[in-house]
Amino acid sequence: MKTSLAFVAALLLFFSACTADRPTEVSSPNGAIRLSFCLADSGRMTYQVAVNDSAFILPSALGFEARNGVNLSDGFKVTATDFSSKDTTWTQPWGENKSIREHYNEMTVHLKNAAQTHLTMRFRLFDDGLGFRYEYRVPGVDSLFVMNELTSFNLANDGTSWSIPANFDTYELLYRTLPISRVENANTPITFKTTQGVYASIHEAALTNFPEMTLKHTDRNGFKSELASWPDGVKARFAGGNFNTPWRTIQIAPKAVGLINSGLILNLNEPCALTTTDWIRPMKYVGIWWGMHLGVESWIMDERHGATTANAKRYIDFAAANNIEAVLYEGWNQGWESWGSMQTFDYTKPYADFDIDEITRYAKEKGIQIIGHHETGGNIPNYEQQLDKAYQWYADRGIHVVKTGYAGGFPNGHSHHGQYGVQHYRKVVETAARYHTTLDAHEPIKDTGIRRTYPHMMTREGARGMEWNAWSEGNPPEHHEVLPFTRLLGGPMDYTPGTFDILFDKTRHSPRRKKWNDQDKGNSRVNTTLAKQLANWVILYSPLQMASDMIENYEGHPAFQFFRDFDPDSDWSQALAGEPGEFVVVARRAKQNYFLGASTNEEARTVIIKLDFLEKGKRYKAVIYADGKDADWKTNPTSYQIKERMVTANDSLSIVMAKGGGQAVSFMPI
Repeated sequence: MKTSLAFVAALLLFFSACTADRPTEVSSPNGAIRLSFCLADSGRMTYQVAVNDSAFILPSALGFEARNGVNLSDGFKVTATDFSSKDTTWTQPWGENKSIREHYNEMTVHLKNAAQTHLTMRFRLFDDGLGFRYEYRVPGVDSLFVMNELTSFNLANDGTSWSIPANFDTYELLYRTLPISRVENANTPITFKTTQGVYASIHEAALTNFPEMTLKHTDRNGFKSELASWPDGVKARFAGGNFNTPWRTIQIAPKAVGLINSGLILNLNEPCALTTTDWIRPMKYVGIWWGMHLGVESWIMDERHGATTANAKRYIDFAAANNIEAVLYEGWNQGWESWGSMQTFDYTKPYADFDIDEITRYAKEKGIQIIGHHETGGNIPNYEQQLDKAYQWYADRGIHVVKTGYAGGFPNGHSHHGQYGVQHYRKVVETAARYHTTLDAHEPIKDTGIRRTYPHMMTREGARGMEWNAWSEGNPPEHHEVLPFTRLLGGPMDYTPGTFDILFDKTRHSPRRKKWNDQDKGNSRVNTTLAKQLANWVILYSPLQMASDMIENYEGHPAFQFFRDFDPDSDWSQALAGEPGEFVVVARRAKQNYFLGASTNEEARTVIIKLDFLEKGKRYKAVIYADGKDADWKTNPTSYQIKERMVTANDSLSIVMAKGGGQAVSFMPI
């Protein structure tokens, strides 16, 4: 394979800056990815990466800056370098794939400077990308104040990128498709395709006690890490002189679907810390939620209150009759009337018209789980004061799944995504574990794979989800073809798909409807076809998967059979085809059944998919939920058709999708 001129030039620059005769290098197990680490004469650290012998990341800075004269960035000398490899397979209680191969080569560089600061740079290279982290040991200090991260990503080539703007308080922003060189800042994951055809995504793994990392454009195709800060400008603070950073990650693949199929983020997290996991299980759910977003129900106790005892039982009955395991209730507890000030919710006091003991008794009788809800409104001190009491109170009533929410500003100038917020989320995760409670976090810290360590942290929002369609211009059709290649690379998303009343015909002119959101211009709708809503149950992975619409819109609807049959407890998954922002096709196996979801952007398209993922030697009944021949997301979104055929692993499927449409298929062995 020929070495590019750009790579030769980069190597010359790299070698000229190094004090050693040659840089320290490590390669991925298949040899396709190579990382080089170097020290300049000043003791400053850099790294660079090549993919298939072509320059991918040019020499880029490493290190941090701290307060009070603590030197974390230069004057270092290498004291030792270790190399190791690992090739094993581990299993998880749930996930896109239950079995994950962890195969990497590791280079550990031990450094020390004149102030006796010890730094271990740990580089791990997998066939699907790489990660590196910093492990600092600073002697003789009572506390450390990190002020800046120097880590850079100087890409060798321009290309096309997909990202949201950097924001330390929300991820609920629309994605942009831009040349890499024109991205001023971005949150991660930021995904891109270089002009040399390499697909990659920059993110982080194992974010536990550190502020989140965003990227700021430097020059040409270069970016530098920008960390969320405390109100006083400090980025991270630590008692004592020791700290480890999260992994800085780069997923790399020759095809776009290779990013989706990557296990890199999970593999860079610590193994499961729980002694038992049999209490953690995927579920389908419905809930009293969508009516509030549409404005026909309310979160507070008034004449439109959604979470009443009678309504709660109605949803339990529906779940029990439709192979659905759980029901979510929002607006059940006192405190919603304080919305708009400093919200002060009480997590153990139901409203008078929500008899939680009767509801939990009735749910148990019907074999249905209840998903509790803790909205904080951003009032972290109020929530933390009640944490143990609130989770114990739920557990005493047999409620072991909780959805949390943080829709509001944090107090005292704290950002959502700073170290303060990360520490709070970890406290909630650890508290929930003590009560064998699984979590679904909305307005969360972005997913960085901690579900490997704490598998009860099952799903989270962290992007513009379904709710935006209820009271704004909504999410454009291409949104659902960007998310799998960006946000979902971090982990599962509680997007809450499955709205059937796409044009809100049954609620738009209801006398019960009241405008509650300033973004509501009266023309909101869901910007997909009905078949695409079904497909998103497969594509937008979540082990807690919701049918988001009000249950009256499902009753008697033939297309709802797909959700009845669907099983979110996936054993195996694979993205089969797709391009960011254009289309995506995903297949999953749950026990003996397979499910396929395909979707497209504003462009109608046909995709031919081989069914060789099915078990060989078996015949399957394929039930195909497709766009109608006259379907169009703008003009005729609810047109659909249901077809059946017998298939084997030797067959192919022609997936025909309307503009903004999709297709969902269930495969059940005969």
